Amino acid sequence: MSKILFVMTGADHWTLADGSKHPTGFWAEEVVVPYQAFTAAGLEIVVATPGGVVPPLDEGSLAPQFNGGEEGAKKMTDALASIGEIQHPIRLEDVDLDDYAVVFYPGGHGPMEDLAVDATSGNLLIDALASGKPLGVVCHAPAALLAATKADGSNAFAGYRLTGFSNAEETQAGLAAKAKWLLQDRLVEIGADYQEGEPWAPNVVVDRNLVTGQNPASAGPVAAEILKKLT
Repeated sequence: MSKILFVMTGADHWTLADGSKHPTGFWAEEVVVPYQAFTAAGLEIVVATPGGVVPPLDEGSLAPQFNGGEEGAKKMTDALASIGEIQHPIRLEDVDLDDYAVVFYPGGHGPMEDLAVDATSGNLLIDALASGKPLGVVCHAPAALLAATKADGSNAFAGYRLTGFSNAEETQAGLAAKAKWLLQDRLVEIGADYQEGEPWAPNVVVDRNLVTGQNPASAGPVAAEILKKLT
């Protein structure tokens, strides 16, 4: 059975420009929907986090308004509770890329806090990109790409077409004015060819083995593109 590595945040907050800590973590939909797609295809999931901490959930991601109502919120909550792998992560520092067919990064604001500056994750991303294996990154998780600095000082993702949570979406979510920095701006700064879609609508960008999704609604389509690459 092929294995997919889910690299998840270990941060339960995002530090804002004024120094306050916005409670966050991973976004439920971005884990649950791909998890269901991958396991339905017979793939095994392994979760890794910095230090092997249990990834914290952004509780807001289970709110009815983000899940199509109360019934959808209950389904998401129940589905998330059934994913035992989340409670038993391995240490990101112990990951051997050779063990996995795919590397997948779900989002939430958590990666803006830890994975954006995590050198271990950055090196894994550099190696995953070079390996040709499918690499999926969704929503705020492209913040992790900022740490993929090569020996010559350039970013491994410079010149790649990709997407991630947009400035427009961060503004509509009410956090853009409070943030130290915005993901779209930083992705452009590292030399990526950022592709902006309509706010909150699915937007998936594929460039070579890199598959990126703009927002939570893009998580399922990203998983579908990855599965295409495995067949």
